Amino acid sequence: MNFDPENTRLNFVNQRKKFFLLSGVFMLAGIILLSTVGLNLGIDFSAGTTIDILAEEPVTEEEIASEFAEVGYEPDDITLAGDDGEVGRVQFIGDLGQEETLEIQSHFEDVYGNTPTVSTVTPIVGEELAQNAVISVLIASIGIILYVTLRFELMYGVSAIIALFHDALFILIVFSIVQFEVNIPFIAAVLTIVGYSINDTIVTFDRIRENMAKEEKVEEFADVARVVNKSLVQTLARSINTVLTVLFAAGALFILGGEALRSFSFALVVGLAAGTYSSLFIAAQVFLQFKTRQLRKQREKAAEEKQEEDGVTPPTL
Repeated sequence: MNFDPENTRLNFVNQRKKFFLLSGVFMLAGIILLSTVGLNLGIDFSAGTTIDILAEEPVTEEEIASEFAEVGYEPDDITLAGDDGEVGRVQFIGDLGQEETLEIQSHFEDVYGNTPTVSTVTPIVGEELAQNAVISVLIASIGIILYVTLRFELMYGVSAIIALFHDALFILIVFSIVQFEVNIPFIAAVLTIVGYSINDTIVTFDRIRENMAKEEKVEEFADVARVVNKSLVQTLARSINTVLTVLFAAGALFILGGEALRSFSFALVVGLAAGTYSSLFIAAQVFLQFKTRQLRKQREKAAEEKQEEDGVTPPTL
């Protein structure tokens, strides 16, 4: 897919208010949704018990649920794993007691000949995992700001972080809508998207910087807007081709990867789309606003200095 930046009607800068409005409305609605509906937290964060049941032959979710009903338990979630579905992973929200765990292990050992493995996440551990997940995202964000600031300048770094938080919040909102489980693989997907999105954003910023250096003057909003729009058109084909390639792989993982990888692969699909959108239509447009404000302040400062040199006292506002 190719676009000729010198012969195109694409003008992303003129549509920036629509992009901001679209994202703003979605984010506001999403925050309301997150505060009311919330996320479907897995036991990694909400605490609970996971029981892995190993059978010699393939089993079904209905069969496992029936066996639990015989001993008086109703699992919160049942998924199948293994090459042929011979492993049943059962989750209970909340910690099962030792007596309950022994009773379940004894029953399924009699049924399938293998003792189920049990792993428990306590509320304290779940809280620590949630805190560590937030800290990991914050550390990644700080590192990105420092890197982009050193390579470019501060306004590029701030624009990139705004776009990244847009992506992360977008993924959370979508997961709140579809109520897919939020677990450790989900956090891994978010961090993956952070890396992908910042890479795409840096490519766009690098082109903006190159084109800015070629301009004879960059003093007004129109000058910056022309450079930003030209840079976006020049990198558009690269961004679309790249994200489509990765989306095919993430989509195949979502369809064929099984239940265990559903949250991870779906977060990748959503995040890739959000990351491409934000790097083109949020980060670059936010930079445009920052750069325009910087140029305006420079003009005002230059005018004040000229007035002082000419012996004219600037009016007091």
